[in-house]
Amino acid sequence: MLTVAEPGMNFTRDEIEAAQRTVYAAMPPTPQYAWPQLGARLGCRLWAKHENHTPLGAFKVRGGLTYMEALAREHPEVRHVVSATRGNHGQSMGFAAARHGLAATIVVPHGNSVEKNAAMRALGVHLVEHGDDFQAASEHAGALAIEQGLHRVPSFARDLVRGVATAYVEFFEALKRAGDVPDVLLVPIGLGSGFAAAAAARRHCDVRTKLVGVVSSHATAYRDSFRAQRPLEAPVTTLLADGMACRTPVPESVEVLVREADDVLTVSDDEVAAAMRILFTDTHNVAEGAGAAALAAALQQRERWAGKAVGIALTGGNVDAAVYARVLAG
Repeated sequence: MLTVAEPGMNFTRDEIEAAQRTVYAAMPPTPQYAWPQLGARLGCRLWAKHENHTPLGAFKVRGGLTYMEALAREHPEVRHVVSATRGNHGQSMGFAAARHGLAATIVVPHGNSVEKNAAMRALGVHLVEHGDDFQAASEHAGALAIEQGLHRVPSFARDLVRGVATAYVEFFEALKRAGDVPDVLLVPIGLGSGFAAAAAARRHCDVRTKLVGVVSSHATAYRDSFRAQRPLEAPVTTLLADGMACRTPVPESVEVLVREADDVLTVSDDEVAAAMRILFTDTHNVAEGAGAAALAAALQQRERWAGKAVGIALTGGNVDAAVYARVLAG
């Protein structure tokens, strides 16, 4: 049922425009702002793409909408989908499935975000808790798909990437109009749909912005895979950046990363927490751990891009209140 990921995740103009129609039927474009205080901290012009301003508070909704539209059109016999998540992907599945009258079962690991779980249930998702990390939850979702005859939605697929690409097309087109296309764009990596989407949008918009991936230093599978130029597993110990808590990378995603990335940086939970505090202080925006990772990397490497135009993807703001209170107090 799934379209196969092609090398580089190339999309035609018609494919991107179709994704835009699907996404904008459910939500408006999100803004990108050059925040003066952030720029002053970094000694650069810093543009933030605010995917924390979507209807679900994260960029994943775009991929869910596009994936479900294609699924409903191409496979109307499918009535029930299953997937695994740490939260934002699962919300996108519930939101988009409901628009097409489909049922959605979502598997999360034990100890997952309380508020993300509540958000998924509010969207009508049947939530299943299984395993101690995302990989265990993902394997259980695959088993449920076989046992119950459900359509398995992966966390990385061509139509997911196509939908997410609309965010970065917005970003690049807006800054082309402003005459300030960034020299570099920093993109957090969970399983890689966001990075692959940024690469597709860069090609679509014909810009020369360098792309730098950002992972947790407590979950280095994609950094290690980038360096080795092949998929490598790594343990996950991050307590804050659940959106980047990947143990097993997706081979197709690694191929895109190796081909398109200028670099992959790692940021610690302490650096992410500091970036979350700075985003609140300087912009009064709430960022979850993964959502603040790009800023954490920009701060870590501020001398590298001094005086340049830098873009960061604020990919989501769905952080539990108790966690955020501890971060702000820190």
